[in-house]
Amino acid sequence: MPPIEDHPLRYQLANELHARPFPSLEVPSTAVFLAIKAVENAVSRDRSGDLAHLLELLDRHGAAHPRPGATHYSGEIGRHYLKWEQHAEFVTYTVFTNGLSVRPFDPAEFEVFPEDWLARAPGGRITSALIRVEKRPEPEVLRESLKSWFVPESLAVSEVLDGDVVVATDFRINPAGHMRMAALVSPGTGARRVGRVVQRLCEIETYKAMSMLGYERVRQMGGQIAEIEGRLSRMMSEIAGGDTPAEEVLDELLQTSAEAENMLAKNAFRFGATEAYEAIVNQRIEVLREVRFEGRQTFGEFMMRRYDPAMRTVASTKGRLEALAERAMRAGELLRTKVDVARSAQNQALLESMDRRADLQLRLQETVEGLSVVAISYYAVSLAAYLLYPLAGMLGISKGLLTAGVTLPVVFAVWLMVRRIRSHVH
Repeated sequence: MPPIEDHPLRYQLANELHARPFPSLEVPSTAVFLAIKAVENAVSRDRSGDLAHLLELLDRHGAAHPRPGATHYSGEIGRHYLKWEQHAEFVTYTVFTNGLSVRPFDPAEFEVFPEDWLARAPGGRITSALIRVEKRPEPEVLRESLKSWFVPESLAVSEVLDGDVVVATDFRINPAGHMRMAALVSPGTGARRVGRVVQRLCEIETYKAMSMLGYERVRQMGGQIAEIEGRLSRMMSEIAGGDTPAEEVLDELLQTSAEAENMLAKNAFRFGATEAYEAIVNQRIEVLREVRFEGRQTFGEFMMRRYDPAMRTVASTKGRLEALAERAMRAGELLRTKVDVARSAQNQALLESMDRRADLQLRLQETVEGLSVVAISYYAVSLAAYLLYPLAGMLGISKGLLTAGVTLPVVFAVWLMVRRIRSHVH
């Protein structure tokens, strides 16, 4: 019996789950992270430009190329290790280096990306970060380090993965243009576990930045939505008052409804992407299994206080826009019903008027028919009299008496003829 045929995508789909393994990081080490996004139409961008930009960086170090059409890459570039990933809207570069700089979060660490290469990037920097991975010091030294590295008011710090690592950041951009993050590792923690923590930190920062694009979008839409709501409320008052012709209100209402639907359609992807990115941020924080460190706010608490309100604003704006489109649609249906009822009343009045005119026409027709009988009878009696005049002498009667005698039969015959013609026509 021949073996079963594999689906053409079987191996590709199975391997996709293993395409982006976590890096293995020794302690101490440094990670430099960069995320690049096209400013406009990032989803429909020419993705070959992303790969070409990667190849340019690899060629500078004489590194091997990925396969054509690759969406991820890992390999050594000089004394560094590069991890590159292509996503729907952005690409990320993470460079890992063993050892630490003397100056914590030294901007020179970012020079692993050449300036001229950065200038030719197929998009703009959505975020970048310097991540310092070192051995966890004594509590007093750790407190002093956190105080000197980060802004205390924004500092989020917690123990993660059962206390193996202390992670910290203030989610602020430093003067050099980068986020600063630290992973302080307890002795005995495996290299792959350290790599997972650093990867989670990069993902939290990236998806946080991407989801905030939705917040900025709704801020720009706020004035337009308020203006549409005002117009819709005014038109509803006009519908209730009935002072403005319904046809005029209906035209304006249909235009407003189309405008609301267009806004919803244009921003549907951004709303959906924001929801997805928010879910990823919360999931990445959850899998860290945070434990509060010395009473300081955790990553989850920071997001709850400063990030979640922005995401709720996006969700409420989406609901507001959907409700606005539904209100406009319901108002349009109500107004169309009102117009249809008014037109039905006009049609009823027109039919009644037509019935009255038909009745008048019938009466006029009957009158005309009566006059026609008289007129035809007059000429018919005259013709009959002329035909019968020679018989008057033979019968010994006068012409007037003869004419009188034939008048009634002729009138009756003409009446029967007219009636028969009318019945045939009907």
